[in-house]
Amino acid sequence: MKKIEAIIKPFKLDDVKDALNGIGINGMTLSEIKGFGRQRGHKEIYRGAEYQIDFVPKVKISIVVDESMADKVKEVIQKHAYTGKIGDGKIFVSSVEEAIRIRTGESDANAV
Repeated sequence: MKKIEAIIKPFKLDDVKDALNGIGINGMTLSEIKGFGRQRGHKEIYRGAEYQIDFVPKVKISIVVDESMADKVKEVIQKHAYTGKIGDGKIFVSSVEEAIRIRTGESDANAV
């Protein structure tokens, strides 16, 4: 199994979620996060004064899938989160050794 974490712009969430539902992904975990990368935040103007915003709002999606679905999930996220502008985000993939559904005790692929 693979855990795919994607950090994307918040306004792209619905596009990514709908596309993932379209390929059969029916579960994910979502976190609202803040951070910065190479752009080091951005400047905003409020009531005529300029402010430096160090941490940019983002959304982190976490999905655990069977290895056979991992490449398709990565492609879908990359395609639907893309804007072509700085700060589009990142996708991280890691291996999951074990998963257990607490309610039933099912494990691994059956737990997901």
